[in-house]
Amino acid sequence: MIVSDLSVDRVQFEQGSGWTIKPAGACRGDICVPLRGAGAGERFDVRPVARALGMAIAEDAASGLWAVGPHTGGRALASADLPPITLPEWRGGTFSLDSLRGTKVLLLSWASW
Repeated sequence: MIVSDLSVDRVQFEQGSGWTIKPAGACRGDICVPLRGAGAGERFDVRPVARALGMAIAEDAASGLWAVGPHTGGRALASADLPPITLPEWRGGTFSLDSLRGTKVLLLSWASW
């Protein structure tokens, strides 16, 4: 999204970013990210919203424009479900992580390279 002012209109932000500003926060589909007061009015400072959504902001001082986004998704998960993973055991068999469902798991990996 390209803006000429870091104080953006809510409709402009929603159309440019794909995120809808709601009382719960910035939402897209089933994902909502709390904004803690940022983006409360019809015009708002895009910086705290972009920070909450993991969106970078780059300024082109010569043209007086800013580029905002896209979101990185780093702070919002679509799901907490782990996909099915089967790992080789050191003795030659295999082990399915699904067998540990419902328990806390620390997955540690190592590679020589």
